[in-house]
Amino acid sequence: ILAANVDQVVIVFAAAKPEPHLRMLDRFLVIAEANDLRARVVINKADLHAGGAEAVHAHFAEYERIGYPLHVTCVPQGLGLDLLREALRGRTSVVTGPSGVGKSSLLNALYDGLRLRTGDVSASVNKGRHTTVGAFLHPLPDGGYVVDTPGLREVGTWGIDAARLGDCFPEVRAHAFACRFADCAHRTEPDCAVRGAMGVDVSADRYESYCRLRDELEAEVVRGR
Repeated sequence: ILAANVDQVVIVFAAAKPEPHLRMLDRFLVIAEANDLRARVVINKADLHAGGAEAVHAHFAEYERIGYPLHVTCVPQGLGLDLLREALRGRTSVVTGPSGVGKSSLLNALYDGLRLRTGDVSASVNKGRHTTVGAFLHPLPDGGYVVDTPGLREVGTWGIDAARLGDCFPEVRAHAFACRFADCAHRTEPDCAVRGAMGVDVSADRYESYCRLRDELEAEVVRGR
């Protein structure tokens, strides 16, 4: 547990260096959904992507389509900072994500007085070095608070029931009511509305994330017996 009593989770990934892993992003979003928290997706370091900010936005557009506000940012260029600052205004937000994605640099650019420590990405393993070692609550000059958290290398799905996992994927949740069976796992059951929406409202990548996480959660139950 990194923080409590927050209004929203701001999940920061990098467009490059380190390369973004969508399965990990999906895990962060599932945890937010399981705790009834609004989530925003921030893709930082847009200047490091060969295609620029437009290509970054297109790569992550699926998350915006299913309802998550998407921010593409670049600290050196000042890209997206005003909109993100407005999204934090008056709220208590926890900022989280992998190591090395520029969370502290981003917050420093948003708020001059924070002066958070920053670090570099290891060239040998393409992973960030930990510079934030604990969760700290910072008051914001224009109202609200932000919780800066340590970068994470792994994200578990502690405390989530496999049977409830579909509720943590908005696009799955939107179609599950139309499945033939109320306890449909959306795998091999006949007349599954979620699988029927594949390629239209449910992307193959997100469905694969759902299946992998469900396998993991069900395996944890078996190990715990």
